[in-house]
Amino acid sequence: MKLLIPDMNCGHCVATIEDAVKSADPAAIVRPDLTRHTAEIDTTVSSAALSQILADAGYPSTALEDGTS
Repeated sequence: MKLLIPDMNCGHCVATIEDAVKSADPAAIVRPDLTRHTAEIDTTVSSAALSQILADAGYPSTALEDGTS
């Protein structure tokens, strides 16, 4: 799934997001794009749970439709 994460703007942000996602799904793959403040995340975690995980980590997110940047 592709997410808009407006507050993600540095390597520390990416590391925090990756740690939060991998705490729920160690096999998850996180592909951040700092320029667009987006991340593509391949995970077995539901989108609602993932949104909550990111919000709890301090990074509220919005799901994007495929092809949206």
